[in-house]
Amino acid sequence: MDNSQFFVLIISIPRLNRSHAHSTQLSEEKEVMEEMEVEERVVEIEHPLPCLSESDTQGIIKGRDLFGYVGIEAVLDQMRRKTMKAGFEFNIMVVGQSGLGKSTLVNTLFKSKVSRKSCTPNYEEQISKTVHLQSVSHIIEEKGVKMKLTVIDTPGFGDQINNENCWEPIVQYVNEQYEKYLKEELNVNRKKRIPDSRVHGCVYFLPATGHWLRPIDVEFMRRLGKIVSIVPVIAKADTLTLEERLEFKQRIRQDLQANGIRVYPQKEYDEDAEDRILNDKIRENIPFAVVGTDKEHQVNGNKVLGRKTKWGIIEVENVAHCEFAHLRDLLIRSHLQDLKDVTHNIHYETYRVKRLNESNANGLALSPLTLENGTLEKSDAESHL
Repeated sequence: MDNSQFFVLIISIPRLNRSHAHSTQLSEEKEVMEEMEVEERVVEIEHPLPCLSESDTQGIIKGRDLFGYVGIEAVLDQMRRKTMKAGFEFNIMVVGQSGLGKSTLVNTLFKSKVSRKSCTPNYEEQISKTVHLQSVSHIIEEKGVKMKLTVIDTPGFGDQINNENCWEPIVQYVNEQYEKYLKEELNVNRKKRIPDSRVHGCVYFLPATGHWLRPIDVEFMRRLGKIVSIVPVIAKADTLTLEERLEFKQRIRQDLQANGIRVYPQKEYDEDAEDRILNDKIRENIPFAVVGTDKEHQVNGNKVLGRKTKWGIIEVENVAHCEFAHLRDLLIRSHLQDLKDVTHNIHYETYRVKRLNESNANGLALSPLTLENGTLEKSDAESHL
């Protein structure tokens, strides 16, 4: 009985297969087709097109992957046209005691009479009893590009017998400009373009003593370096021999490092290896030993800016004579926009966060900025060059 049942079962199996032979074949073909489709989808996933997906994965589509010319590069021309129409602003502060040639150097930098002393009729040099900040603005146009240049001078700094806290009016001025910009940003109806009076760079003039930094130099740069980009220079460097100049520069760098003074460009702000290489060369030359003049002289049949002495002519733009060209390249030709970016993204952002945290802690609107002792003066006169 068991054997017959087993035999019947064996016979019934092929009978079942024959009854479903056609449907099984169709299902197998369907499975094969589905497997092929899955394999194609897998291949597509393994080699995706370089585009953005919903999960924000970023790909790079290069020129060889495009079907034809798109015209993305024209954005640069659009930005250039808009910038040339609107122009831009650059605010530079010069700090140092009287007689170091601050006005002359600024005129040499921009090849025009832009300093307060140069554009003030019947100007008389007077030693101020306190530090007064004065600014003068000019519109400079070169090859269709307009720049509003504001030069902030600090007469009276370091000229007193007691120079205690002489940097406070300068710190106050810098913070006031941040506060003014912050209030404009927080307005409900903001201006389309907020006027930018923030200090983008501070050129600090060191006397060519050949010794070490003075206490006033250390204290000023230590305090101001936290809120503005400082570029130290050795004024009237032609009073030093090349050996004295080199030794003085090394001593200053040692003092800067020993006192934790941050001068521009800071290493932590280097964005990539290319920036690091460029900025390392600049840092090796800081402080710049400079000579300023607005007078031209004939040298080998060519007119050059220089100072004439009985030993010869000191060419201002000759790197073998002084480092004025390095300073000019840093402030104008290579790092002008970076100075503005560091001011906005680092110094101003630090101030903004601090002020907003203070207001949140008090549960009120922005409290008035606490002002320190000192007087401010601003000349709103503008000239067109």
